[in-house]
Amino acid sequence: MSESRLINNPDTVSEATINRLSLYSRLLSALETEGITVVSSRELSSRSHFTATQIRRDLACFGQFGKRGIGYEVSTLKRAVNEILGVHIRRKVALVGVGNLGSALLGYRVLYAHNFEIVTAFDSDPQKWNQVINNVVVQDPSRLPQIVRSEQIEIGIIAVPPHAAQRTLDLLVSAGIRAILNFSPTRLVVSRHIKLRNVDLSIELEGLSYFLQHEPINAHKKHDSRCK
Repeated sequence: MSESRLINNPDTVSEATINRLSLYSRLLSALETEGITVVSSRELSSRSHFTATQIRRDLACFGQFGKRGIGYEVSTLKRAVNEILGVHIRRKVALVGVGNLGSALLGYRVLYAHNFEIVTAFDSDPQKWNQVINNVVVQDPSRLPQIVRSEQIEIGIIAVPPHAAQRTLDLLVSAGIRAILNFSPTRLVVSRHIKLRNVDLSIELEGLSYFLQHEPINAHKKHDSRCK
């Protein structure tokens, strides 16, 4: 099996493709747990919502994997996919906003299983400062730049009310954070060299509502969409 290759311009790979890679990694982990050592794209398709063609196309963005007529070595492909995603390296995360959602994220152990570690949290409420939640100390946001640099934190999570989200993003960027996950339901302005991902739970629920409103009851079709 050939080694994966890093592409020169990551912007040429769509977020949809990256999201599918994450799902492939989880699927390969499940196969590994079952003791399956070799798998074909057709078998991967049967366990997912993607066609074999889509799976092969996604992997081809990064190199050639597997052998024709044999398939993919599960452990090797999983390792390659994880290296493409960069999750073979432990990534330190700073959380800003320790309300209901932020507190829940501090207890979300799945993050650690995927090599993401929330090492510090910040909140504007002085009454929360120095509280320890799931081994993470809540701190004064004024200390954020210093802690981000000393801890070499790479990712920021925004879980503050909408009115404070832009100010929080600007603070993270000024501290050197270039990758940010935003849970605040508001539009944020950010420069092109910063990677911002937004998670709006209401939009996700509205998408499910749309499905319930329009999807035929017995329609179970695999999608091989080229819409990136």
